Amino acid sequence: MTRMSGEASAAASGEPLIVLAGGGAFPALIAAAATARGRPVTIAGIRGEADPAIEAFDHVWIGRGHLSRLIRLARRRGARDLVIVGGMKERRMPRLSEIDLADLFELARNWRILTHGEDGVLRRLARLFEARGLRVVGAGEAAPELLMPVGALGAHRPSAAAQDSIAFGVEAALRHGAGDVGQGVVVTGRKVVLREGSAGTDAMIAAFGSLPCSGEGRGILVKCPKPIQDMRLDIPAIGPETIRAAAAVRLEGIAVIAGRTLVADREAVARLADETGLFVWGVDEPSDRTGTEKDV
Repeated sequence: MTRMSGEASAAASGEPLIVLAGGGAFPALIAAAATARGRPVTIAGIRGEADPAIEAFDHVWIGRGHLSRLIRLARRRGARDLVIVGGMKERRMPRLSEIDLADLFELARNWRILTHGEDGVLRRLARLFEARGLRVVGAGEAAPELLMPVGALGAHRPSAAAQDSIAFGVEAALRHGAGDVGQGVVVTGRKVVLREGSAGTDAMIAAFGSLPCSGEGRGILVKCPKPIQDMRLDIPAIGPETIRAAAAVRLEGIAVIAGRTLVADREAVARLADETGLFVWGVDEPSDRTGTEKDV
């Protein structure tokens, strides 16, 4: 049996699930979707990061360094599967006050590794959890109904010229993501005008409005998983706030990889796209990652 089929069997059998929650709507959305599939769900919300909406579910609050508490919670609930999802406003290591004595040696031993690139940190944390008996599964596996479909959400579709820009932008985003910095770019025509940095997608979208080149044509936001990315961790995501931010700076549309991007509140995203005139487009990831990019 493959790992994927094992996870599918766990979901089908109603096996308990733990959601380690950062900020944003996705922890609660995933919990709701998994609950609807018959899985008992407990959310472990990271203090100062997770949204209070998680309190609608079985939940506990933990510090970012409380590994042992999370393991004990999973054992009490009879859960083997763990989903790690949600943003982090504070990208930092745990403070001593946030670390259980039982975890101090483990974190100290891995301190150097945990200060490397964002995806490297997440992969190392996943290995720490798995070494203690948990199985880290992807948000899209726990709640596949939240994944972006192929094609348009809403009535608007990209023109032929926009689709050419999207294809170029996908290649540019993949090259950018290979550096473990960000998942997205903004393109106008066949030019990359912005690349996502540590501040995230929203900051990149906001920056587009102040660019001199923004007057040359409406830009397109393109988001892709990083080539080095473990899809169980930090999967690309969009939601209603992404559409509002894109509309505020007059982007033409948003393109993401179908089946590899989470969409928060698909109906609201489609409605806002229609109201603002943006397209929201799901594309297949290309097998050929060649091409060139021109910076503005």
